[in-house]
Amino acid sequence: MYYYFMGYHFTDLGKKEIIELLGLKDNPFHPMVFINGNPTFGKNVYIGPFSEVNANGSEVIIGDNCDIASFVSINVADSHMRCIALSKVVERKPIIIEDNVFIGSHCLIKGGAEIGHHSVVAAGTMVEGVKIPPHSLVYGNPMKVKEEYYVDSAQQAHDRGRRFESRFRRIEI
Repeated sequence: MYYYFMGYHFTDLGKKEIIELLGLKDNPFHPMVFINGNPTFGKNVYIGPFSEVNANGSEVIIGDNCDIASFVSINVADSHMRCIALSKVVERKPIIIEDNVFIGSHCLIKGGAEIGHHSVVAAGTMVEGVKIPPHSLVYGNPMKVKEEYYVDSAQQAHDRGRRFESRFRRIEI
């Protein structure tokens, strides 16, 4: 395997050596996925390289069958008020990503966000700390939400499955 990071070529190193060399936390995803804290991951989750999941001081829950592209930041912390001396603490809010959510490349998911199941977050979107209903399309910066955008598609897929099943006769043995 071949990796290139910050001017270094990692050709003869395995995943374990790269993680140790860079001081990263081992994870079931790509070695260049940065995980802080103890987020909860469902089954069949993919996270692309150079993405970050920061659950330090709060919680991140990612449901089953989620696909998170490269260069995505899922971050519970917001330090801007502390940096400009309007607060003494970093604000931290939980993030919940329900089942079957796709998050495109270069997105930011901010603390307090709840993304409903079967939703799509388009590439480059900054998701504010709000509740997004299921089957939504989320896009843009500032964020826009098309609620129930995928409801008809989900119903059509469900109907196709039922039509397919009805072609076969069940035989009890």
